[in-house]
Amino acid sequence: METLDRFVAIDFETADYGSDSACAVGLVRVESGVITGEMLRLICPPRSQMMFTHIHGLKMSDVSGMPKFDKIWLEIVEFTQGITDFVAHNASFDRKVLHACCLTYGISPPSNPFHCTVQIARKIFGIYPTKLSNVCQVLGIDLNHHEALSDARACAQIVIRAQQTNAEKSQSSLG
Repeated sequence: METLDRFVAIDFETADYGSDSACAVGLVRVESGVITGEMLRLICPPRSQMMFTHIHGLKMSDVSGMPKFDKIWLEIVEFTQGITDFVAHNASFDRKVLHACCLTYGISPPSNPFHCTVQIARKIFGIYPTKLSNVCQVLGIDLNHHEALSDARACAQIVIRAQQTNAEKSQSSLG
């Protein structure tokens, strides 16, 4: 696993089956192995249907008065300024949501690479199954699953632990 020095763990919750239906985003910034910032924003999705309340607990009434994605974009850009990578659990999902939201609002999506904590959990820790709740249970990470900030924080901690584990393995192989 390559060392990620400055990254943001990102997690989206969605309102419906459209990839552009973000209704919450959690971001956790990590620099040199230390969490340096956190951000949670509720988002008014582009359509007024909330199909996944049973998963994340958000209702349309929770997000209908919130800004649309394009109105929080500058906050996201500022928060992620200077990072090199994104990480997420099932990274292809969160990357797809980010890119779809950007496309819907005519925004150029970030080009930073995404790394998947599912793959990291399997490769570094040998954890199966690799649902976020399973990984957090094995690693002893607190999780309020499907709450965007909690999920993003857990992803950040998985990467931090994986990097510590790799560093320890490197030290012991030298010794």
